[in-house]
Amino acid sequence: MGKLTNSMWRLLGSQSSRNQSKSVSLIKDADAHSAWADGLDDDAFAGEAEKLDIGTNGDDRARFLALAREAADRTLGMRPFDVQLQGALRLLEGDIVEMATGEGKTLAGAIGAIGHVLQGHRVHVISVNDYLATRDAEWMGPLFTAFGIVAKPVSENSSRDERKAAYAADVTYGSVNEIGFDVLRDQLALSEDDLVSPTPDVAIIDEADSVLVDEALVPLVLAGSTEAEVPDQAIHDVVARMKNKHYEIDTEGRNVTLTDDGAEFVEEELGGINLYDEDHVGSTLVHVNVAMHAQYLLERDIHYIVRDGGVHLINASRGRVAQLQRWPDGVQAAVEIKEGLSQTDSGEVIDTMTVQALIGRYPRVCGMTGTALAAGEQFRQFYDLLVSQIPPNTPNVRIDEADRVYDIKANKVEAIVAYVKEVHETGQPILIGTHDVAESEELAYFLDKAGVSSVVLNAKNDAEEAKIIAEAGARDAVTVSTQMAGRGTDIRLGGSADDESARDDVVALGGLCVVGTGRHETERLDNQLRGRAGRQGDPGRSVFFSSLEDPVVTKNLAFKRDPVSQAEDGSMGAKGIDLIEQAQRIAEGVMLELHANTWRYNTLVNQQRDIVVKRRMALLTGEVALDELAAEEPARYAELTGTAAGATDDAEDTKADPAGSEDTETTETTETTEAGAADGSTATETEDATTPAPVTDPVDKEVLVLVAREIMLFHLDRAWADHLAFVSDVRASIHLRSLGKESPLDEFHKLILDAFSTLPGEAVENARKTFREATITNEGVDLGTADLHRSTTTWTYMVHDNLFSSGGAKALQGIIGIFR
Repeated sequence: MGKLTNSMWRLLGSQSSRNQSKSVSLIKDADAHSAWADGLDDDAFAGEAEKLDIGTNGDDRARFLALAREAADRTLGMRPFDVQLQGALRLLEGDIVEMATGEGKTLAGAIGAIGHVLQGHRVHVISVNDYLATRDAEWMGPLFTAFGIVAKPVSENSSRDERKAAYAADVTYGSVNEIGFDVLRDQLALSEDDLVSPTPDVAIIDEADSVLVDEALVPLVLAGSTEAEVPDQAIHDVVARMKNKHYEIDTEGRNVTLTDDGAEFVEEELGGINLYDEDHVGSTLVHVNVAMHAQYLLERDIHYIVRDGGVHLINASRGRVAQLQRWPDGVQAAVEIKEGLSQTDSGEVIDTMTVQALIGRYPRVCGMTGTALAAGEQFRQFYDLLVSQIPPNTPNVRIDEADRVYDIKANKVEAIVAYVKEVHETGQPILIGTHDVAESEELAYFLDKAGVSSVVLNAKNDAEEAKIIAEAGARDAVTVSTQMAGRGTDIRLGGSADDESARDDVVALGGLCVVGTGRHETERLDNQLRGRAGRQGDPGRSVFFSSLEDPVVTKNLAFKRDPVSQAEDGSMGAKGIDLIEQAQRIAEGVMLELHANTWRYNTLVNQQRDIVVKRRMALLTGEVALDELAAEEPARYAELTGTAAGATDDAEDTKADPAGSEDTETTETTETTEAGAADGSTATETEDATTPAPVTDPVDKEVLVLVAREIMLFHLDRAWADHLAFVSDVRASIHLRSLGKESPLDEFHKLILDAFSTLPGEAVENARKTFREATITNEGVDLGTADLHRSTTTWTYMVHDNLFSSGGAKALQGIIGIFR
């Protein structure tokens, strides 16, 4: 049954794949132009490429392939295989390309980027981390230069000027985080010159399934500093002394709640208070819940590490430290208290965007990965993308052994250590893939006790990853690593040195041996780990060890009675393999449902965000703000400009066409109002009788333009942040609507539509009030004196929790009993 079902899933994925006969034919045609390309001088490549019409002319596209092959050979010492050119062609067609690990996706992606640039596009090559973005931009740089194309990377360490230069280049390499956060940070810009991120055009996504699927559930969040309260030491001390009877953790490990015994314990320990009375239910109880979340749900070396006196989040899907990222709502400070560290500021959300929404901004998207077909349904459903599977340049001869499944974790670990020790004694290099920091260090400890020395690669030493991975193929090497997706460095048999005898020695030993310490929640991640062995026709083998205590099993299978092993070593045989595969299939189904729910709930919020962004750009790049305030507050405008005597007539003229606004600006205001206001009204009601701030000298028009812009942007940004806070509150509790037989999704849409309908009017009304009351001079406006403060400190983080795992996903997990 397991094999049949896996085949069915692969078949479903392959329905999204493309016929590539045309691409194969073009590559054959390119061979006819090889002599022409070979005869060109180095400085002739750019000019010849400029003449080509590779968008519509098949022969010109074949010539481009010949140019690319010759240029790569001369500049990089890498002559592209036919399959790499085939991959580049499919990128030009807008597909997700599946190319096995070691088949040269980086070069194929660079050629695809050059092809898009030659068609007049700006290209963002989006990767999973800064290391790969910087490495690939530098590595492929000579090839881009040969075509007269500028390519630059943007990374976490890039300055504002470096970011602007990178985005101004023809090709920009960057991680999905950095590009997304730059888009969010532009929402703080107060002048057009402050904008960094350009209008999106073409996105080529490396490790496309990691970015578009694994990270799609993760919102990118921009936060600003606030003085929000966090759990104090006394509350933490009480929570740390709780017993198991005092709290309950849900089956998914996402929420922890007080029991009746727990509430009584906390109340007594805090001096006989009542957690649920008016004085404590909105403060002390909230702090207790946050402290419990930090104490019992967030585990050191799994969810975070402590380094350099600080708490650093771990990106679970990549096994790396999530730089400059924090938890919101006091959770970060609560973890810091738990670890005995100094507390950092709390924050409020200024703006947020899912990876799905970020990629959705690009008119054209394509990508590449080693495991695309398995994610074919997600690519089709959420991004309208199809998959092209590229055959390997040399057939894969890796041996994939059957899984070895055990009853309990202890027996599994014992079996892994015995297996690794046996293989290590032959000299064959071994790569062991683990799931988190704690597991990698635990396994390294047991290996060391067994006399096997290993090198550990996890979030604690990820700066050394290139060096560690490069040596993982050397004789006698044993490497223990967390998540291998996006590591980006080939494992060369024999090690990094170009030593043929060392390579031949490892080939004779059977190549790289890959060991997995447990199945992931999706087969794609298993295959990414397997793919580290057997690159470019190299020999190799892989095997996965699992137990019925692994998270993929405990989260997705429920047993009336735990299966019992009949073997002395705890092995479960074929039955164990079936259970592991069933658990993984359920996990994949749950993940697909989570993606669907995330998309359903975020679509409307993304549309609202687009409206706000469009309105903000209109305010930022023109005189719309002053035009509108002059129209809405004619007396104040006349006073500021020193034309109060003629204010009445001027105001009437301004009402008709405020400050000579252009049609596009008027349309923009109308669109925003219509999209936001349910009754079509704006804040043009009767002005309240607040006394305007005094004006001594007339204010220059140029200054008033900047003042009006600053005021209008402040209140629009404030309104949007408040709306996001409201959306978050609604989303956190909306599942309770199902108890009343209501549709949570319908109710969610209704509530946030109603709330958004008032946003434009409130933002304008508040801006009018500030325009009337604030002191405005030729020095500008000081919003701080009006108690209107922008965050001076901002940071980013990613929320790895998903609030939509109720409903369909849980129902899917619940059907397990039907098959028992």
